[in-house]
Amino acid sequence: MTVSGGEVVLFWVLAPLMVLAALGLLFARKAVHAAICVVFVMISLAILYIAQEAAFLGVVQIVVYTGAVMMLFLFVLMLVGVDASDSLVETIRGQRAIGVLLGLGLGSILVGVIAQATFPPSVGLTAANAESNPVALARILFADYVFALEVVGILLVTAAIAALVLTHRRRLVPRVGQRQISDAKVAALAEGGLLTPLPAPGVYAQNNAMDTPALDPQGRPIEHSVSRILRIRGQERSAGHILARERAVLAEHEPELTARRFPELTAPTDEEAAADLSGEVPTTGSTTGPTIEPGKES
Repeated sequence: MTVSGGEVVLFWVLAPLMVLAALGLLFARKAVHAAICVVFVMISLAILYIAQEAAFLGVVQIVVYTGAVMMLFLFVLMLVGVDASDSLVETIRGQRAIGVLLGLGLGSILVGVIAQATFPPSVGLTAANAESNPVALARILFADYVFALEVVGILLVTAAIAALVLTHRRRLVPRVGQRQISDAKVAALAEGGLLTPLPAPGVYAQNNAMDTPALDPQGRPIEHSVSRILRIRGQERSAGHILARERAVLAEHEPELTARRFPELTAPTDEEAAADLSGEVPTTGSTTGPTIEPGKES
């Protein structure tokens, strides 16, 4: 088997980048960046598989691992969120020392195996892929390495169960269901609670705004229809303020309709009548309408 120049160039271009991405996985402070590094390593590994005439393995590497598993990890990280700070609290006593010892032992075993391993001359995959690459891969996995495959499956199931156990949190308070919530609402009726959701601002009102209180069927403002934050800030508009502003706009644009609907606003006072007879300008303010200018708001 001879290696072409293109395969050599492809290897020496992807191999250093894969090593850098693997180091980024170890030293990245954010979990999302580490997951992106793993995605890059998996895609590069799939390209090397395809270059070595294992097309099916390369496609499976991209579709299953990169497209499904790693995308699932990224979605979980983005939805749940992971704190970038390192936790210095040991949940298991002596776990760091045990981890260091296990890591050194695994490294020693890997170095010894690689140093003593001998590989036969490369023969290529032409004979192995005579029927097709998936058939050859299935024969190797389910005939020559069936025991190793079963062991890997058991380890994956064990890891999944361990993840569920380690991420389980004890409930500090009893779980509140729909029945408990309904009973609590009924019990709070004596203290002024409500069974129904809070009314939205502007319901049964002449203005649809977040700072305008809703009106009940009797025309009375409903205080809790406005957000509590707006009430604390003093940004709630009263019904009287809204009515005065509407009367001012109505008096400006439709004075005849204003005179019919609100005669008390257009009727002259005794001081105005006396001023009209004497031809003098009254010194006091008139009551012909509110002093709020149309289009302006306090």
